[in-house]
Amino acid sequence: MILKRNFDPRKVGVYVWPQLLVALLWSAAVYVAYVVLGWSLVAAPFGLLGILGTALALFLAFRNNMAFGRWGEASQAWAAITAASRTLARLIVTFTDSHAHTSPYNADAAAAFKRTMLYRHIAWVNALRMQLRGQMDVDALAPYLDAAEVDALSEASNKPSALLMMQGRRIYEAMVAGTLQGFDSFQLEGQLAALANQQAICERIKLMPAPRQYDYFTRLFVWIFILLTPLSLVGTLVREGVGLWLIPISLVIAFVFAIVQRTGEVNEDPFANQITDVPLSALCRIIERDVRATLGESDLPPLLAPQDGYLW
Repeated sequence: MILKRNFDPRKVGVYVWPQLLVALLWSAAVYVAYVVLGWSLVAAPFGLLGILGTALALFLAFRNNMAFGRWGEASQAWAAITAASRTLARLIVTFTDSHAHTSPYNADAAAAFKRTMLYRHIAWVNALRMQLRGQMDVDALAPYLDAAEVDALSEASNKPSALLMMQGRRIYEAMVAGTLQGFDSFQLEGQLAALANQQAICERIKLMPAPRQYDYFTRLFVWIFILLTPLSLVGTLVREGVGLWLIPISLVIAFVFAIVQRTGEVNEDPFANQITDVPLSALCRIIERDVRATLGESDLPPLLAPQDGYLW
C-alpha cells in the first residue's frame, strides 16, 4: 500500500514508458510529415480529439471506479478478518477459562488447547496471505504448527481451508474432553464460518478478474487516442506558429491518459504483491500480535513499518 504523497518519477515511468515512447516518435513523425514534407493530409479535424477524449475519459472513470471497488472490497474483507480474529481469540480464552471450576477441567489441557488454537489461527491468516499472493511456503508456517500438522498441510490443495478444518475438529475434541462445554462450540463455529466467508471473498477477488472487455477496450482506446492526438493538433499548432509544441503537448496528453489507465489496471488485483496491494503482511502481523496478547504473551513481534513509503 502506498503511504507517501509524492512519487519517484522513475517508478511512475516504468508503468507508462511504452505509451510515452510511441507518443514521442509518432508526434515527431507527424511534425516532419506535415511541416517538412508538406503532407497536409496527415492533419485530422481538431474536434475529433475532443469527442474521443470525452468518451475515453468517461470509459476510464468507469473502469477505475470498478478497480478501486475491488481494492476497497479486499481491504474490507481483511478488516473483517482482523475483527473476527480478535473475537475468536477472546472467545477461545474466555470460554476455556470459564470452565475452570468444573470437574472435567484440566489446566494443562486447557492451556494447550488455547495455545494450539490461537497459534493455528495465526498460521491460517499467514497461509491465506501467501495463497493470495502466490507465495505459499508451508515451512514458513512451522513456528505456529506441530510437525504432524505441517505434514498434513503440505498435502492439502487449499491450505487455509485445511487449517479451518483442523480448527473445527479441535473444537469438538475439546468438547469431548470437557475443555469446552455447553454451547461454546456454536459460538466458535460461528467465528470460523465468518473467517471462511471472508476467505471466499478474497479468493473470488483473486480468481475472478474484472471483465476483460473493459481491460481490452480501455487499452485499445488509449492507444487510439495517443495516435490521434498529434494528427488532430498538428494543423492548429503550425497555424499558430508553435508547431514544435506538438511533441511536448502530445507527450503530456499521452502521459495523463496512460497513467489514469494504468492506475486502474494495477488496482484491479489487490493481492498481486505490488506496492499498490492491500498491506497483507502488516495486517497479519497486527493479528498475530493481538492473538498472542490474548494469551497473555508480552514478547510480541514488532509491527511492520513502511519501507520507503510503502507498507506491505
